[in-house]
Amino acid sequence: MTDTVVLVEDDQEIAEIVLMYLHAAGLKTQHFADGVGVARWVQAHAPALVLLDLDLPTKQGLEVCQEIRAFSNLPIIMTTAKVEEVDRLVGLEIGADDYVCKPFSVKELVARVKVQLRRLNREAMVDSGLKVDADSFNLSMGPAAVELTAIEFKLFHLLYSNPNRIYSRAQILDLVYQDYRDVSDRTVDSHIRNVRKKLASLGIEQELIRSVYGAGYKFEPLP
Repeated sequence: MTDTVVLVEDDQEIAEIVLMYLHAAGLKTQHFADGVGVARWVQAHAPALVLLDLDLPTKQGLEVCQEIRAFSNLPIIMTTAKVEEVDRLVGLEIGADDYVCKPFSVKELVARVKVQLRRLNREAMVDSGLKVDADSFNLSMGPAAVELTAIEFKLFHLLYSNPNRIYSRAQILDLVYQDYRDVSDRTVDSHIRNVRKKLASLGIEQELIRSVYGAGYKFEPLP
């Protein structure tokens, strides 16, 4: 997971203000003015959190939320001008972690983002003890540390951010490799082997990246 926050907001004025406050809080951002393409980007880049407007021009926020929940449990905060109780319930029932009604205080919104990120970081540390640094491509476990190459980290991060989800080699080629005309299944397997060796060098005995016969690979968290 990276420290990037995805903002899906079609109102340009609101988007600019929210982005400014998120940057001031030290967070990276990715902005979409519509829901089209959001889930695919999230799956490929594994951001930390999504701020998702409910009412969008083409693809609505509820549909985007459902698409993301099909492969990831990352925090989703929905924003909307619809204040009816039924909308709030529907938004939360499909997997949103929080719900903020417009007009909102941008400071309060950023505070809610920070709360979700702190919770996520605590859970990640409790779950595995494996620290992942997206800025340096470093993985560490206690005093031991190892550095991945850019492509190794992108591959690892895809699996790590979606634990227990199986990715086929074709999906990995599509999501990890920018131009895979000259990349084969063997290249994927080779990078998987390299990542496994580096994880083993951290003293982790369990094989975190599991091969699923006939299906692909998945990340299996430490118990």
